[in-house]
Amino acid sequence: MTDSLSAQEFKANYDEAAVPSYTLPDPLVAADGKPIDSAEGWREVRRPELLELFRSKMYGRAPGRPADVRYELEESSQQAFGGAATRKQVTIHLTKQANGPRLRLLLYVPNKRTGPAPAFLGLNFSGNQVVCRDPAIQLTDRWVREGEATDGNRATDASRGSQTENWMVERVIERGYALATVYYGDIEPDYEEGWRRGVRSVFPVDGKAKATPAAQPITKFRDDDWGAIAAWAWGLSRVLDYLETDGDIDARRVAVIGHSRLGKTALWAAANDERFALCVSNNSGEGGAAISRRRFGETVWRINTSFPHWFCTAYKQYNNREDDLPFDQHELVALIAPRPVYIASASEDQWADPKGEFLSAVNAELVYALLGKTGLGVTAPPPVDKPVGETIGYHLRTGEHAVLPFDWEQYLNFADRHLRAN
Repeated sequence: MTDSLSAQEFKANYDEAAVPSYTLPDPLVAADGKPIDSAEGWREVRRPELLELFRSKMYGRAPGRPADVRYELEESSQQAFGGAATRKQVTIHLTKQANGPRLRLLLYVPNKRTGPAPAFLGLNFSGNQVVCRDPAIQLTDRWVREGEATDGNRATDASRGSQTENWMVERVIERGYALATVYYGDIEPDYEEGWRRGVRSVFPVDGKAKATPAAQPITKFRDDDWGAIAAWAWGLSRVLDYLETDGDIDARRVAVIGHSRLGKTALWAAANDERFALCVSNNSGEGGAAISRRRFGETVWRINTSFPHWFCTAYKQYNNREDDLPFDQHELVALIAPRPVYIASASEDQWADPKGEFLSAVNAELVYALLGKTGLGVTAPPPVDKPVGETIGYHLRTGEHAVLPFDWEQYLNFADRHLRAN
């Protein structure tokens, strides 16, 4: 295979017998070859090394927290879902400029509670109005991917509640959790030149990763500057900044969740921002939880060809060269340790390599064990629809590439064990 091969001509491998032999890098061997045998060694030596590798070679470097953020509560009602929840719609302004980049946060908080609520935070694909059938939700005015509920690339009222099953907002509220979501297109539209209309056009990345608006327009990126996934992950941290100021939310108990490309985003957000107490990766596949060296389903070349804006430029040097990667995705999962992480696959989603996602969970367990946590607890893939794991959770759900009510029940159960334990 060469880089001149088109994405349409690509033939994915779905045969386990055709998976090449490979050796995974050991997350507990430092760059100088010395073994890491203590929590201090992980924290002070190996974890920073791995973060640097992923930042410089795959996701790219993001800036820090903006200096001029302000929050605007645009609407609030305690009568959402018949009085079961309080709905808030908050605009997060990232600069002083009135026309500068901003994120529109939709937040539901259960009214029946004894204190600040734990929360799930995730980005949505099509605008906040899709997550449930609440007519008060503001319709996004940003670019959206063209589909049945759009007029060109603009969302229409027909999109309201179109992804209710994927979000299960009322069930989340019933279980005692808040639900926070932002449209990922608020951060950066998802196409190759989308950065020109997103945060990457405004905030430069320098050696100190400052988040100061650029004095001059940004026209190009360095090899290790942030890609779109890093930008979306950065946006999740900006939402968490706000949640820390909201007295209705226990910001120490926020789970970051994502599906597909946004599952990749959730993993990278949790790896970078240790304030996230728990991470859920749903069908994240290549560039997320799946082992890249397996070359099963989507590959590094294929993802870089189809979505050249997702990762930093330096990642393209590993097209068709997975064995040369100085890391693999089990080490991304390990970067979340000792915090709980849940990885989910779907039986019909071979493109995302369910076995490769499971193997990342298995091979991250070394780090969890070093830090005194029971990770997955099994080495063989579980039966379909049978969740396994302790601090690392996993299931293979019957069905296609999606996040469904069965998935949400497992995530809520997992959160009950870990976010409500104390």
